[in-house]
Amino acid sequence: MIPSALTIAGSDSGGAAGLQADLRTFLTCGVHGLVAVTAVTVQNTLGVHDRADLPPHIVAGQIEAVAADMGVGAAKTGMLASAEIIHAVAAACDTAEIGRDAKIPFVVDPVAASMHGHPLFDEAGLVALRDELLPRATVLTPNLDEVRLLTGMTVKDREGMHTAAVVLHRMGPRYVLVKSGHLQADPECVDLLFDGSTFVELPGQRYPTPHTHGAGDTMASALTAGLAKGMSVVEAARYGKWFVSHAVEHAYPMGAKVGPVSAFWRLAPEER
Repeated sequence: MIPSALTIAGSDSGGAAGLQADLRTFLTCGVHGLVAVTAVTVQNTLGVHDRADLPPHIVAGQIEAVAADMGVGAAKTGMLASAEIIHAVAAACDTAEIGRDAKIPFVVDPVAASMHGHPLFDEAGLVALRDELLPRATVLTPNLDEVRLLTGMTVKDREGMHTAAVVLHRMGPRYVLVKSGHLQADPECVDLLFDGSTFVELPGQRYPTPHTHGAGDTMASALTAGLAKGMSVVEAARYGKWFVSHAVEHAYPMGAKVGPVSAFWRLAPEER
């Protein structure tokens, strides 16, 4: 059987982030991708111009339908759009046995703002994210902007990442993976995994490219793919770091501003 993974996320019309990045990553990690669409965005490299959220019962129905028929090896969230959608996702995941204390691992990527700074849900959504999804998470994967939104902490160095990981772990996830891509002054890109007692550093090269759109989604979805393939959380986190490092290395320009990270490096060369 081919392993499967579910992304519960919004659609990016520019194809760089969101469920498009998740499905691209699942495919190139050898995992069948399942989808519960939460919202459709109107965006390109210049920003998010508009969006339409799906009805919460439709989001929940997608989760329940694929879990009941096709099976889910692991699941992840991306943009969840509203408190009402978060409530529906939490209930549907409980029904499908997705979550930190259930049989299916659950990666919560707390996407609260676009890379352009546009908020993707309001304060009620942020509260629902903290109260309902963080305690259900097998792994929480915030970047440093999301750390600030969830905790109020502004992280400026690796020591701050350690402190933030401890604070976030107290909110309920089994593991916290703090991503360091926004520490531009750090010559390396060292992410940090914490399980409540042990810190595991995930080192990586910092590549001199502005084209990083979709990097966070890509790492979280590669981690999810690893869990779907039966890896431990630590193994899956290392796998996700390995995958996204190559994706950033091979990132390419597209559009007027920030281009996407690439999954093309995983494709076999064409025969001539």
